[in-house]
Amino acid sequence: MNAATCNTTQEDSDSNQTSDITVNTVTEKGAWCWFADPRAVSHENESGTIKNSYIGYIDVQGNIKATQIDHLRNRMDEVLIRSWFQPDDHNNPTFLVLPDDRVMIFYSRHTDEPCFYYRISRKPGDITTLGKEIRLETADNTTYPSPFILSDDPDHIYLCWRGIGWHPTIARLTMPDKEDKVNFDWGPYQIVQSQKGGRGVRPYAKYMSNGKDRIYLAYTTTHPDNQSVNYIYFNYIDINTHELKDIKGQKLAEVGNGILHNVEATADYKNSYPVAVAEDSPYRNWLWEISVTDEKRPVIAVVRISEDKNSHEYYQVRWTGTEWRKTFLSHAGGHFHQTPDLEKCYSGGMAIDKADPSIIYGSVPVEGKHGSVYELKKFAVTPEGTLASTEQLTYNSHKNNIRPFVISNEGANPQMVWMNGDYYDWIVSSARPGYSTAIRTNMDIPSDEIDIDKGLLHQNPGGTASSVDLKVIDIPQSDKFTIHATIAVDHDAYYGEIIKTDAFVYGLKGGEQPKPYIKAGDNEMTSSNVLGNSDAWKTQNRGTGGHWHAPVKPESFQLTITYEDGVLRIYIDGLVDQYAEAEGLSLSQVVPGGFKGTMQNIRIYNRALSQGEIKTLWQLHDSTITSQ
Repeated sequence: MNAATCNTTQEDSDSNQTSDITVNTVTEKGAWCWFADPRAVSHENESGTIKNSYIGYIDVQGNIKATQIDHLRNRMDEVLIRSWFQPDDHNNPTFLVLPDDRVMIFYSRHTDEPCFYYRISRKPGDITTLGKEIRLETADNTTYPSPFILSDDPDHIYLCWRGIGWHPTIARLTMPDKEDKVNFDWGPYQIVQSQKGGRGVRPYAKYMSNGKDRIYLAYTTTHPDNQSVNYIYFNYIDINTHELKDIKGQKLAEVGNGILHNVEATADYKNSYPVAVAEDSPYRNWLWEISVTDEKRPVIAVVRISEDKNSHEYYQVRWTGTEWRKTFLSHAGGHFHQTPDLEKCYSGGMAIDKADPSIIYGSVPVEGKHGSVYELKKFAVTPEGTLASTEQLTYNSHKNNIRPFVISNEGANPQMVWMNGDYYDWIVSSARPGYSTAIRTNMDIPSDEIDIDKGLLHQNPGGTASSVDLKVIDIPQSDKFTIHATIAVDHDAYYGEIIKTDAFVYGLKGGEQPKPYIKAGDNEMTSSNVLGNSDAWKTQNRGTGGHWHAPVKPESFQLTITYEDGVLRIYIDGLVDQYAEAEGLSLSQVVPGGFKGTMQNIRIYNRALSQGEIKTLWQLHDSTITSQ
């Protein structure tokens, strides 16, 4: 697909080094919080047949989505994981690569529903082949899923999240069975307790494993809004003994035995557990990421926030073997977003380099051609704990560059992604429009060869026609094909067969949660996604409360169905929605209609269009609607 590309150039800068990077666009509509991770991963299998990056996000219409970049085949696909979800940036998906190379994707609502959702790719490494959505029930509300597999226990998944009593929580899951179902077989258990679990106390935790036998976690006393001195603690869980320990291996508690280790933001607590406290400065401290790449010297990316919340400062906090050393990196302004007096502890954001934890990337305000805009900088810290260099990476951006995340390192440059754009709130409501951000990257983006006329067998003359007035379309028989059309289904009769062919039938099942289906022969597959969006949240009061507001039916949508190599792929508004295996199909006749509504812009091809070409058709239609 066509990627928006901008080569940044050096202008005035307060850094002591300069850089020149390429900025590409992953998607124009996407956002994430920074506590549900990994929000993006890179995976290369041992046989060398898979080398993919996966990037997950949510948009303001409640669509949970992901982009898959196939570095071997130079291909990029954007997938609709779940439509009609709570439009809240805390709900970004997280990824786990299973032992068989299939990809498992977790997501949940923002602490107002007692469950997780997940989907698993049916093909190794390929999230365009996602299976059905499965709900994993819990006793307490959930948010921020962080999954792990460790080599000492390769037959289980460990899942960490904010759950029981708004505290860090862990459980062990069985591996997916033949129907992709998993079960808890240990936990869920609360990991630790803060301030005796008092009302409103909610520690914020970041997790990382050593891949073998430990899950490390750094966490705060509570939300930095809640108290002016907010400690940060660092522990790990030994999965073999279930013991919670400090960095020197002193046992603090046994997870699951009913006796919780209680932390406090006090001198008495630090005197009792000196190495368990990583940061005790008198600020509203918060954390962005941890790294145990160097397991003997873990790193925490920390922001110190002043009493009035107007001044943020970035620090690297690193264990030296005897103490937690703090290195000042940069002044980071105040809250980055456009809404005054709301979420004033929201810094631009930090990310730790995956290969070298002495390097931290940060989003800081810089004066440029467009005023003060948050730009990305790279900070390098010496082994002795001094700031060695500061390097500005982006320049003269029109919009803020925020919440960076390093996926992996390859060669000299990291694979990095970040948000770019306007941000008003973490949730869509009648008060504010939420997060109008895009996802940018410094990675090379595959670009499809676009030719929307190649292989075109039929194109209707334009205009809008009632589905009952459309005639049968006969085409030369083809075992590869694409059918594309703009569909508008009457909202009072939101169901019916939309396209019937001699190869398959595509339709919409009615009800409160209308979902598309495709049927080929005796096999029928219903989408996991409702054909509707979450725009109803725009009319609701701000906040979480567990409500599912009715899906808003689109005035129209673009449907594309492709077939090649025995696989039907269905795209809704340019996003991969369904994958269905169906051997031996051949198309020679298309019968539009069978529902109350209209169809226009019908195109039929004798080949499978790429997603880039499909998005080009979608953009052409979208621009036509806008100009009208």
